[in-house]
Amino acid sequence: EGVMTDAEVKVNGQSAGSIHQGAFYAFKYDITPLLKDGSNLLEVTVSKHSANASINEAERKADFWIFGGIFRPVFLEVLPKQHIEQLAIDAKANGNFKAAVHVKASTASTVSAQLTTANGKPVGAPFTKTLKRGDTAVLIQTVLPNAKQWTPETPSLYYVQLNLLDKGKVIHTTKQRFGFRTVEVKQRDGIYVNGVKVKMKGVNRHSFHPESGRTTSKQISINDVGMMKDMNMNAVRMSHYPPDDHFLDACDSLGLFVMDELAGWHGHYDTKTGSKLLKEMIDHDVNHPSIIIWANGNEGGHNFDLDSLFPTYDIQKRAVVHPWQLFGGIETQHYRQYNYGIGNYNHGREIVMPTEFLHGQFDGGHGAGIEDYWKMMWNDPLSAGGFLWDFQDQAVRRKDLNDSLDTDKHRGADGIVGPYGEKEASYYTIKEVWSPIFVERREIANSFDGMINIENRHHFTNTNQCSFTYSLQSLLDKNKEAVKGNITAPSLKPNEKGTLQIALPLNWKQYDVLYVTALGPDKKEIFTWSFPVTRPVEVVNNLVSVTKNKNTSSQVSLLPLGSGQQDTVYTATANGVTVRINKLNGRLTSVANSKGSIPFTNGPAIQEGATNFKNFTQRFDGDTLVIASTLDRKTSYNTLEWRVYPSGIVKMQVNYFPGEFFTSMVGVNFSFPESQMKGVEYMGNGPYRVWKNRMKGNKFGIWNKTYNNTETGEQWKYPEFKGYHSNLYWVKFKTTTQPFTVYTTNEDLFFRLFTPAWKTDAWHNYEPIFPSGDISFMHAISSIGNKTQGNETTGPMGQKHIFYDYEKDPARALKMVLYFDFR
Repeated sequence: EGVMTDAEVKVNGQSAGSIHQGAFYAFKYDITPLLKDGSNLLEVTVSKHSANASINEAERKADFWIFGGIFRPVFLEVLPKQHIEQLAIDAKANGNFKAAVHVKASTASTVSAQLTTANGKPVGAPFTKTLKRGDTAVLIQTVLPNAKQWTPETPSLYYVQLNLLDKGKVIHTTKQRFGFRTVEVKQRDGIYVNGVKVKMKGVNRHSFHPESGRTTSKQISINDVGMMKDMNMNAVRMSHYPPDDHFLDACDSLGLFVMDELAGWHGHYDTKTGSKLLKEMIDHDVNHPSIIIWANGNEGGHNFDLDSLFPTYDIQKRAVVHPWQLFGGIETQHYRQYNYGIGNYNHGREIVMPTEFLHGQFDGGHGAGIEDYWKMMWNDPLSAGGFLWDFQDQAVRRKDLNDSLDTDKHRGADGIVGPYGEKEASYYTIKEVWSPIFVERREIANSFDGMINIENRHHFTNTNQCSFTYSLQSLLDKNKEAVKGNITAPSLKPNEKGTLQIALPLNWKQYDVLYVTALGPDKKEIFTWSFPVTRPVEVVNNLVSVTKNKNTSSQVSLLPLGSGQQDTVYTATANGVTVRINKLNGRLTSVANSKGSIPFTNGPAIQEGATNFKNFTQRFDGDTLVIASTLDRKTSYNTLEWRVYPSGIVKMQVNYFPGEFFTSMVGVNFSFPESQMKGVEYMGNGPYRVWKNRMKGNKFGIWNKTYNNTETGEQWKYPEFKGYHSNLYWVKFKTTTQPFTVYTTNEDLFFRLFTPAWKTDAWHNYEPIFPSGDISFMHAISSIGNKTQGNETTGPMGQKHIFYDYEKDPARALKMVLYFDFR
């Protein structure tokens, strides 16, 4: 099934045939004349580098791990002298079935056939074909009325059982699995399967496992296809060579469109060699209904002389593409910017289907940018979707280096999942963006009537074949039982819009969050959407007490300003909490409670703006101490107010303007020693970090995250701890000394945890942008680029924020309110 690269085969010291050249193709020899009674010796001599220079160009000078040896199974096949050698099937969506049957026969006279369901039940009438003397191939045909069509959403499979008969006696039987489906490329229109225009929600996939390199197993194939299906993908591209047979079997039975690819990466096979290997690929893979497109090499590894051979060898005449080129009416260019092209690509007249369009090296690409790209792809009639690069981080387990995982630095760290299937944040972003049930944004307000707008983005499935559930949950009151129920599935054909109607209980407003789950016909989760019911200000009102406890006589005290250095610091105490605030700039200089100090200091410092708080004054507002800066629309237009309450709660309000019209991020920073951080518990969207151009995929809830120093694609302890997190309500910082909690009344506030490590690249596209300081609270965060594109070329969500300062009108300033509980 696969040898890298040249294989010389001998049996009992004698050559079994010509040396096979080319790694990813099944080949076989008739060794009958070489066998003897008793033991027989099989020898295979493998040369990693081929004697054929074009094979090395196509296979070994490539941008992926290069191994050597026999890496796929070897079989001994025993057949009667007269037998069926090969079978090529063309089964159309309308039930028309034909098969080219290749036979080795001298006296056999008939080939008979019977179609069966996947579980062996005969369907349709038997059909036969008479052999003429000397025939080596016959075409056998029938029609199955009401045949169930194969699609990724309905992967219906059948078998054909073939019998070779000699004078009415069966002398050889074989069977082959297949599916009924029709594929058609309509120029300047789209790719049609069973008469339906389809869009590829696809990913590139290498045959790979960290323990065994290119050698994989049936279970690995099933696991990989299962994860792709779980991400709501419907397609996979074989990069950059044909896969194991069991992977195609999994795509057939679980349901994925496949682009099968002749090897080639910048270099290509010479015509003589390529013709032989192309035939071997098609002969081996022809009957898999999942394969709907062939690819002739990759990124310049196209031998144009081979294009005409695809329809010659393929009974189904499937379309051929040249990845990275416009060929056959399908534009497949890689890594084009979101707004690329005038008169071509997305602005042209051809079908557009990039075979690589967002590069997932480290944490860039994949989820970052896909929402913008998919909006464009979904709404463009000439778009046939595309394929992400790529599925898995390819890290080899190095037995010689203490079992460490080696990605060859940046070269193998391109996956959505890790070497053992560890799921990055992008996994869940893709799962939501590519959900075949699209849920329209919905704010839950007092007028909410339980109605949620949806769109059916399946290609072949009515929503009445799906099921929907809901759950109202209280996040803060653990004793309050959730309210759960089913939602009647509406009848919506593909591409139709409609609604889900939830039968809300009368007390629905007393809960914190509404979850809505869609399940496919297979009862597996499509996605679960979350809708916050409560708002941050309500949580603060319920959890944060600013008044003193009835059982204490706590009050706020302000130490008198001293001389020298003390003259620049306000020192306030309340209920065991002591905060020191710099009189000149308003920043926290120290925090302590009755148990000791808390090293949360040096803020608020405005990010992407002027920290120009000046002329602080202090006063008491009843029993609350107020320390505030003075507004000056020219020199101190950003203002800061601290309030220290008798309960020991400290409130901060910052009114500020970003410093630039275009800005990557805005917010306030504080300092905290990273070495003292153990973890966080927070209420908001989680558990994964976000970027401006990767906001989807998370769930609203209460999350616990333990500190880690994971660098995406280098270590695989997910979710990463460091980075931006969205929709903050409150966060409790767990430290090596004392915990403290921060609450906000702001909606849509982000919090940032330290600065992750990242790798630079030659083009400086990937490098993410983070604020100064250690812990930040932000109105706006930065996007991220990827290996092949800067962040601003991945779509509108990747671009900078725009803020108007309105001549520093205080009424239009950004307002941030935080409550600190240092007790």
